[in-house]
Amino acid sequence: MGAIDDRLAELGIELPAPFAAPPGVNFLFERVHVHDGLAHISGHGPMDGERVLAAGDVGGALGVGAAAGAGRLTALSILASLRAELGDLDRIERWVKATGFVNVAPGFNSMPAVVNGFSELVLEVWGPEAGAHARSAIGVAALPFDWPVEVEAIVALRA
Repeated sequence: MGAIDDRLAELGIELPAPFAAPPGVNFLFERVHVHDGLAHISGHGPMDGERVLAAGDVGGALGVGAAAGAGRLTALSILASLRAELGDLDRIERWVKATGFVNVAPGFNSMPAVVNGFSELVLEVWGPEAGAHARSAIGVAALPFDWPVEVEAIVALRA
């Protein structure tokens, strides 16, 4: 086990199965695409393999706390995909950028609070130096599989 796996164990965190297409859905993209020292992570939601772990619009079906929890689950889904692609999460030198999309009910405008669930987990595992990242939080009318939150990200890899 590497340092990041040790940190996850210390925090009592187990990763889900890597994000997989639900039945009847064909993925025409890679979950993680590595190029020129960067791993570009496709949009992920709160998934365990092909099972959706949280659904609904924020400010309607879900409150901010539950939606931030879905953001944390989304971070775990991303880590599972990164481990599957990279083989070792210690290959991640630092988090560069995250873009969060929040499935919002009309009038909801606290998207950053929802995406904080993602960012807080990254910072908890990697610490402020390697875990700090640029970020956007955008409200949208709908997301795939009725996810409350979707995050795509970029990480820099060790040479």
